[in-house]
Amino acid sequence: MADTRERTQMSLLRRDRQLRPDLALVIPYLLLTALGLVMIYSASAPRLEALGVSPSREVEQQAAFVLIGFASFAIVSVVDLRVVRSWVPAIYIGSVVTLILVLSPFGEEVKGAQRWIQLGSIRFQPSEIAKLAVILALAMLLSGAARPMKWDRVARAVAIVAVPAVLIFLQPDLGTMLTFGFIAAVMVFIAGATWRQMAALLVGGVIATVAVFQTGVIKAYQIARLTAFLDETGDVLNTQYNQYQSQIAIGTGGLFGKGLFNGTQTNLRFVPEQASDFIFTAVGEQLGFLGSVFVLFLFGVIIWRTLVAAANGRDRFSQLTATGVAALIAFHVFVNIGMTVRVMPVTGLPLPFMSSGGTVFVAMSVALGMAHSVWMRRSPLVGERTISID
Repeated sequence: MADTRERTQMSLLRRDRQLRPDLALVIPYLLLTALGLVMIYSASAPRLEALGVSPSREVEQQAAFVLIGFASFAIVSVVDLRVVRSWVPAIYIGSVVTLILVLSPFGEEVKGAQRWIQLGSIRFQPSEIAKLAVILALAMLLSGAARPMKWDRVARAVAIVAVPAVLIFLQPDLGTMLTFGFIAAVMVFIAGATWRQMAALLVGGVIATVAVFQTGVIKAYQIARLTAFLDETGDVLNTQYNQYQSQIAIGTGGLFGKGLFNGTQTNLRFVPEQASDFIFTAVGEQLGFLGSVFVLFLFGVIIWRTLVAAANGRDRFSQLTATGVAALIAFHVFVNIGMTVRVMPVTGLPLPFMSSGGTVFVAMSVALGMAHSVWMRRSPLVGERTISID
């Protein structure tokens, strides 16, 4: 009997150590990244040529961050999140400190927003790191929650989100602040919050939003930017210009697109911030409806696989972490693409793995690596959540 038990335990341990990658997650990640580099080049080359610099400069910079992101994804994938758990308080506090530094003289202001810190030749955006810190902090807090969840646990979850959210709002970065709210709502609900608690969170969010608008904390130009998509007869040369040009680019792509590097809206630089926030317009114009659907399909597969990882996590901390990652990616994709087709306001949220930007690519790769780590250490047997070696 003892020999049989020992052989069973050793079998489980061997299976636990076989960290095989989830190709259904890795392949879409690689495909989106490769397509993103092509789209960044097509969207940035005409502008750079007009400035008299190398047309490949922006895509070369992005490619360097892609390599860092790939390495980060691979490293995080093989790290057991149960080891990371002990570092979560330090990660969260460090993230809050960097958000404070952004608002100090150390922060760098670009286009009216103070969101970056410059370290030598590298400029990074602490709010992207804060998304990961919030996911980990919420997972740590909520993993010990009882079902149904107690109100004090809900209050502590709100406090964890509120601190970085307020600091990010002051930058200002409304898109990231809304991302925190969505991630928190999903994770709290999955962790066992009651419908009454979820309703209280919703009402509180609505009251806070109304208060922000009524007290004048949000500037007039921000309000105009957030509400412009609702006005069908608005000023297409000012507040609605970005989305108006975005609609033209996507609409003229048709079913099959105009062909790679043949998009007129792209080549003539009509769409602002096309290599970053509006990268999906380059896909729609050049690759058409079919290319756009393919991109959505790849994102759908990634979100599905992160949810599969969450469902099969071996402890609640891992499950909630993967759930937070799924919520993060899903919200970014929905808001970004919704922004380009004018069903969502312009919030500045990039499209994961495709938009230009070093910090966001590395941060999203780390997030995906965390979910991948959960999947690779999923339960070896149906219904099994932990391995005992006693």
